[in-house]
Amino acid sequence: MKLTKRLIDSLAYDGDGKSRSVHWDDALPGFGIRVYPTGRKAFVLSYRAKGRKHLMTLGTYGPMTLAQGRNLAKTRLADVITGGDPLEARKKAAAGSTIGDLAATYMTRHAKPLKRSWKDDQRRLDRHILPRWRNHKVLAITRDDVASLHSRIGKSASYEANRTVALLSKMFELARLWGFVPDSHPNPARGIDKFREEKRDRWVTPEELPTLAEAINAESNDTARAAIWLYLLLGVRKSELLRAKWADIDFERCELKLPETKAGRVHYVPLSPPALAILKSIPRVEGNPYVLPGRKPRDKDADKAPPKHFVNISKPWQRVRNAAGIEDVRLHDLRRTVGSWLAQSGATLHLIGRVLNHSNTSTTAIYARFSEDHAREALDRHAERLLGVAATPKEPAGKVVDIAGKRREG
Repeated sequence: MKLTKRLIDSLAYDGDGKSRSVHWDDALPGFGIRVYPTGRKAFVLSYRAKGRKHLMTLGTYGPMTLAQGRNLAKTRLADVITGGDPLEARKKAAAGSTIGDLAATYMTRHAKPLKRSWKDDQRRLDRHILPRWRNHKVLAITRDDVASLHSRIGKSASYEANRTVALLSKMFELARLWGFVPDSHPNPARGIDKFREEKRDRWVTPEELPTLAEAINAESNDTARAAIWLYLLLGVRKSELLRAKWADIDFERCELKLPETKAGRVHYVPLSPPALAILKSIPRVEGNPYVLPGRKPRDKDADKAPPKHFVNISKPWQRVRNAAGIEDVRLHDLRRTVGSWLAQSGATLHLIGRVLNHSNTSTTAIYARFSEDHAREALDRHAERLLGVAATPKEPAGKVVDIAGKRREG
């Protein structure tokens, strides 16, 4: 029978649990589809080399289409005709392949062409995986290795640890398809117990803001000080602000254009007067297009180095939050703060999603409960004001903070 997509989709395992269930293609001798007891299906190639018969798995049906399977079978049969042994060649290649090789193939063939978030994969590879395993053989990585890596990352970042294991699992899954490991090789990242992930709802409260404002204004790093205020005012993501260029700012229209966002679309951020004041206070660095410029290298080739944006904002933020006594507030929580304060002000979820550039409303729903709290607080404030007017008016407490601050000299 000739294999077709409809036929393959209808096939079921018809063995006894031990025997192979293979359906051969009349159109291409030696090419077939193997059905496993689990329901998984894989393209196979039967051939003879050096007097021995071999059965080679070409790839899993689904990720590999029927047309791709046939074409690969033709290529492997051509190798056999010229005296080669495709299965032996695969084993030799797999034995010498490293995690660095697999990572490069993964980024080129899968992540960059198919994932909008490919930069997250590249970052995790560069930060967690390649520094430890770049030269390790793919076949040598064990489940214990992955579990140990997961545990090490999870000591400080449980979410990041889980995402890294998910990345490894996908890489090892594709490693079978690409011939880095035999089709029967187990996925060492499969079955790792993930850390529990809870949606964070930490944000800066109105009671915490005055102390935080003082700590921000006391920060000695001018660039970091401006950045933190902009995060509080605009609600943009960390990387979006760091990569912003002067050319992206339209001072006449009072907006910041973010050409590359996590949502995969151009996003225009309205700039309030305070945000504009901060941006105008930032001195431009000649030859550097970034709003938040990085430092120039101090070596002899500094003039040849391409301009960079500010990178290490984590240390200044740690100083600021420690000084403010809010050690549990992360930098990303400033973005969540904007959404929470908007909800308190009565903004709709649609509007909050528009401001924060969320790709779906379910992401924005985390702020919904703050709307109810706002209604209660609004009524409390109204009652307090009403009683205050009836009695002796109170002097206003506090004062306006100059968030732009003065640029420190030196």
